[in-house]
Amino acid sequence: MKILVLNCGSSSIKYALYNMDDKSVMTSGGAERVGLDNAFVKVKLANGEKKQIMHDIPEHTEGVKFIFSLLTDPEIGVIKDLKEIDAVGHRMVHGGEKFNKSVILTDEVLKAFEECSDLAPLHNPANLKGVNAVKELMPGLPQVGVFDTAFHQTMPAKAYMYAIPYELYEKYGVRRYGFHGTSHRYVSARACEFLGIKAEGTKMITCHIGNGGSIAAVLDGKCIDTSMGLTPLEGLVMGTRSGDIDGGAVTFIEKKLGLDADGMSNLLNKKSGVAGITGGSSDMRDVENAAKAGEPRAVLAQQMYFYRIKKYIGAYAAAMGGVDVIVFTAGVGENQISMRSEVCKGLEFLGVKFDDEKNNVRGEEAIISADDSKVKVVVIPTDEELMIATDTMNLLK
Repeated sequence: MKILVLNCGSSSIKYALYNMDDKSVMTSGGAERVGLDNAFVKVKLANGEKKQIMHDIPEHTEGVKFIFSLLTDPEIGVIKDLKEIDAVGHRMVHGGEKFNKSVILTDEVLKAFEECSDLAPLHNPANLKGVNAVKELMPGLPQVGVFDTAFHQTMPAKAYMYAIPYELYEKYGVRRYGFHGTSHRYVSARACEFLGIKAEGTKMITCHIGNGGSIAAVLDGKCIDTSMGLTPLEGLVMGTRSGDIDGGAVTFIEKKLGLDADGMSNLLNKKSGVAGITGGSSDMRDVENAAKAGEPRAVLAQQMYFYRIKKYIGAYAAAMGGVDVIVFTAGVGENQISMRSEVCKGLEFLGVKFDDEKNNVRGEEAIISADDSKVKVVVIPTDEELMIATDTMNLLK
């Protein structure tokens, strides 16, 4: 069975074609700058070869159409006919309370998903464009939606409710939803396989640390709390997002700078976080290099970044009455050795015994705690696309 995975953003389309007989990636890539000048598509072939192709992509339908043409291209294509594709799995960002699992995308489902768009005004409409593009180009092809928020729908009300007037929840759905759910679900399951343990009875904290980051408390294989909220702004210090901030500070800044709601949202989402502290790059590799060179604000940004991660780990260990496994994943989590080391220092009281030598790994599955550590600390590279492809295959079967 061949499954195409699409992840449509506001100005990008990521894709991967899987042969689910052996779960191999036949080809992958992404269209960048959709709707903008100088658009292009990056393609990675199964042999690792990479190509970049300039192509005008005024909107998502054209982008999906061009990706389809590349899949069957005589030189770089991997299939002879589009009919070889059995289904398309889509990353869908915000399913609200309507979706707690992946579903086949019927007209009824799409209507319900569209009703969640005010919760994710940039992401959900882009997701829908991808679905509609496939419908137009390949009518009748089965499509499946895999929701970023679904894994977190097992949170109890005490964890997801905000202490604001209850009618705001009833009328507008204002509550904590959480994101990166597909990644947290994948790595929590994979960590159990890797360690040879069962999800039942296991207290796990999964740390998806990238330019955007979130942490989840996973008990018996189910999420009971996560750091992101109504939007991806809440929680950790991120590349350009502030993470947790006093609501009073928000209104104070609005008044001082004369900002409206959109202006304040732009400041907190795009001009804050690590970039806001350093006044420069949001890339943790740049920040780490600057901190090593003794740049004070880079040192501060790094300390804040690490501290917030450690604080959430401590909070979720308290929420679960302990922790058995801590997982690091995503771009920074899988690759920044110093972050994992600094976060785990001081967690000995929880049962963490760290091993700096084992921690000297990047982008591969590894146990980075000592052999006699009560708490296992592991690195598990995330694979959200494979999770989407697997859900799509299982639903069709």
